[in-house]
Amino acid sequence: MNGEEREGDRSLAEEENTGPACVPQGEAAGFTERADGGETPGEGSAADKEATPEEEAAGTVDVAGLERRLAEATARAQDYFQRLARMQADFENYRRRVNREREDWARYAAQSLVAELLPVLDNLERALAAKGEDPAGVIAGVEMIHRHLQEVLSREGLTPVPTVGEPFDPAKHEAVMQVETGDYPDNTVVEELRRGYYYKDRLLRPAMVKVARGGPQRETQGEHDKTGQNGSNC
Repeated sequence: MNGEEREGDRSLAEEENTGPACVPQGEAAGFTERADGGETPGEGSAADKEATPEEEAAGTVDVAGLERRLAEATARAQDYFQRLARMQADFENYRRRVNREREDWARYAAQSLVAELLPVLDNLERALAAKGEDPAGVIAGVEMIHRHLQEVLSREGLTPVPTVGEPFDPAKHEAVMQVETGDYPDNTVVEELRRGYYYKDRLLRPAMVKVARGGPQRETQGEHDKTGQNGSNC
């Protein structure tokens, strides 16, 4: 009996040693014991983890909205491109039209003047056709043509340069010779050899003239005023 009791006690001890391992109460609840005696949360399961902001953002992206905004931006870009292309085409057409108009203006700028000169040409041709029939009439016709031509050119802004009796001015007179004379003051135009002209306010051609030399000196404005005052005092 004593031997059987000892074998029974040994079997119970082995069952106790091979039984389920004891798990600390804190670890079973998902906590670990700290060195200071407190408890900290354990790792737990993946389902118990909280999602990060990046994961939340990735999960809330509106792909359809992004695609819609991309389509709208693409449409606006295409519209802007088409507008720019039309503006460039319009500007190119405008530039070509302006260049063509400028060329036409330069080519036909004298058209109105030529049209006014046609009657002068007609009268000149009629005078030449009648030169053998009535010489006096031809002279009168040529004089009329000359007056007509002067009127046409005067309307266009052509005016003659004053010459005879004027002080010589190299800016508008071209002296070809000097003559000894006592009828005109020194350095005065005495004869016109070729008429000069202004076109509006611009000298078109200087007058070709003869200039007096050796005549009396021309009085200046101050000397003329002084002479007048002396005469009045007398």
